Amino acid sequence: MYKFTQMATENSADKQLVLVTGALGFIGSCLALDLLRSGKYRVAICDDLSADRKLPNIEGAIFEHVIERSQLISVLEIGGLPEIDLILHIGARTDTTEFDKTIFDELNLNYSKAIWKICVDRKIPLVYASSASTYGAGELGYKDDHAIIATLKPLNPYGDSKNDFDKWVLQQEMTPPHWYGLKFFNVYGPNELHKSRMASVIFHAFNQLNETGKVKLFRSHRNDFEDGKQLRDFIYVKDVIQVIEWLINRYPISGIYNLGTGKARTFYDLATATAAAMEIPLHVEWIDIPSDIRDKYQYFTEADMHKLRAAGYNHTFYTLEDGISDYTRNYLLVHKNY
Repeated sequence: MYKFTQMATENSADKQLVLVTGALGFIGSCLALDLLRSGKYRVAICDDLSADRKLPNIEGAIFEHVIERSQLISVLEIGGLPEIDLILHIGARTDTTEFDKTIFDELNLNYSKAIWKICVDRKIPLVYASSASTYGAGELGYKDDHAIIATLKPLNPYGDSKNDFDKWVLQQEMTPPHWYGLKFFNVYGPNELHKSRMASVIFHAFNQLNETGKVKLFRSHRNDFEDGKQLRDFIYVKDVIQVIEWLINRYPISGIYNLGTGKARTFYDLATATAAAMEIPLHVEWIDIPSDIRDKYQYFTEADMHKLRAAGYNHTFYTLEDGISDYTRNYLLVHKNY
């Protein structure tokens, strides 16, 4: 049984208290742990604490406050946790195979609206997780321009919920003192074991190679793409964390920003890098894209990163090969969490 430790940190009154939602999940847990280990912040976390499969992600960590997801809004609305200086709202229902819109309305849209309003009332800066799924099939490109957000057409209820919140945010006259919506592209890295089928392709490629010696890749059903040459913008979770920490230290112009590498890579590149990191030969098993998703399958995504760069972010991103090598050798092969 995994347990959390909740403890006020000594001699830390001068440190900002940061609340991370979704802190048991993949990105949220890595972010909360990184902030904690930096020694620069006091960290409070919020999530569904009954989700046992996620508990190993932050086992042994000591946080200032641990809050059940269902209780957070009521706690904050009555003035609880008055010392919160910043909210990083990473929590969301992220299952793209779920088609019950009411679930996304409750957990992604309305929950996020409530957090936004609290940040406005209490003048708390806010960073929240949007998604590249808002771009749909990419008919309008992948530019994080506020002017096109209302016209985007996501391909599933998850993407709709994220875009609905983005649209709502842009209609608000009252805003937090600083706010950032981050359109995450294809994030991979440690602490995603609990995501099962929704884990990154790198995670699945590693397990397939480890168990069968082969990796399954989709054939192409379009004449303009070769098998396995479908493209995605894969970004390592350590880069995601670095961008978020840069934002909360610099506070550039508020807005919605893409968060990818700006460089699309093929699934074949991904499989090659994974096999190389495992030091085994690559064998591919080609499979058809399932017929029920074939008409909605994306063949290309690539974040336009000019907006974040123009805001002053000048760090380099992990290459796909370097990110997969670090993830595979320092986490997957040695069964280590972040």
